[in-house]
Amino acid sequence: MELKIGDIAPQFEAITDSDKKINLNDYKGKWLVLYFYPKDNTSGCTKEACDFRDNYERITQTGAIVIGVSPDSVKSHKNFKEKYNLNFDLISDIDKKICNLYGAIGTKKMYGKTYEGIIRSTFIISPDSKIAEIWRNVKVNGHVDEVIKKLNELIQKS
Repeated sequence: MELKIGDIAPQFEAITDSDKKINLNDYKGKWLVLYFYPKDNTSGCTKEACDFRDNYERITQTGAIVIGVSPDSVKSHKNFKEKYNLNFDLISDIDKKICNLYGAIGTKKMYGKTYEGIIRSTFIISPDSKIAEIWRNVKVNGHVDEVIKKLNELIQKS
């Protein structure tokens, strides 16, 4: 079943790049930008992470928090975060449980081959743990600006 705006955000527990165990309840009362990306240190994923990094202050000024999720290991996330000086947590979802809960996994094609992969997706989760906005098959260029614009709109309405 695909998540829709207004649905309760699926609960998860995970390990971050700093070896900290977190779960969705830790963010109750806050706006959360949860974004899913395929792989650390690849061109599109690096650009997206750096866009979130470069706009982090604009996001946190709204009161929101950013968390990135991919199937990479904690060690890979640590290296990625250090290399690009990322200023937000990255969740290691090796078994892809969180990706599946949020429907951020599906059939992809590359070089004529079909495979199961992570679909670049972003979710804004409201302070009452509801899905407030969803982007699927995200195009990296301009995406972070779209997220910030939507966050501002949602916060003004709340």
